[in-house]
Amino acid sequence: MVFHRTRLTESERRIFRRLDTPRRIQDFLETIPANFEPHGETCKSPREVLRTRTAHCIEGAMLAAAALWFHGRPPLLLDLKATDRDPDHVVTPFRLRGRWGAISKTNHSVLRYRDPVYLSVRELAMSYFHEYWTGKGIKTLASYSDVFDLRRWKGDWVTSREPQWELQYALDVSRHHSMIDGRRRNLLRRADLIERRAGRLLQWERGRSRNRGRRSSRPAAGRRGSSSA
Repeated sequence: MVFHRTRLTESERRIFRRLDTPRRIQDFLETIPANFEPHGETCKSPREVLRTRTAHCIEGAMLAAAALWFHGRPPLLLDLKATDRDPDHVVTPFRLRGRWGAISKTNHSVLRYRDPVYLSVRELAMSYFHEYWTGKGIKTLASYSDVFDLRRWKGDWVTSREPQWELQYALDVSRHHSMIDGRRRNLLRRADLIERRAGRLLQWERGRSRNRGRRSSRPAAGRRGSSSA
């Protein structure tokens, strides 16, 4: 599947033209408020994210993938799957000069952008391991998906106004690779109290389109579904 630029509006094309590097894409995502899903769960396409100007992690990941694709780079997703204590997180992996990095939309101080310094997708995924914990500090990251190439997705995920639930489901059930076994998980140390305090810092306040860097009493992590995106 090829990128059909003619399906984009002129306004959308102007935005995508500016987003010509992973760093610029990440900088743009930082200007988009978190999607707290006040009217129920969403899975918006890049067009809908640009229209509504809110996004949670998989929505931001799809927008980043579309921007990369616009400039001739592969539009990829990477699912980070947690235990049943936590939701998943989705990032947009990219490769520069033989090294992997990731673009990430999160409302927290953790699970953010990764510079392209990782030799493999596994290395990239493992870089998120120590940041993925519950409010009690229990580390929950369990597996990561194969790189999910959106060029193989037959549906219109870029400009559709319909929710992308089928795409999200396909990513969720795609092949994943375990990070650690159950016996090794029992050896894990909980995140320190100072880490948990820092992790409660929020970039966007609920109900306000203001970038505040505010502390929250809620557990820290970059979330896919719920309002903690």
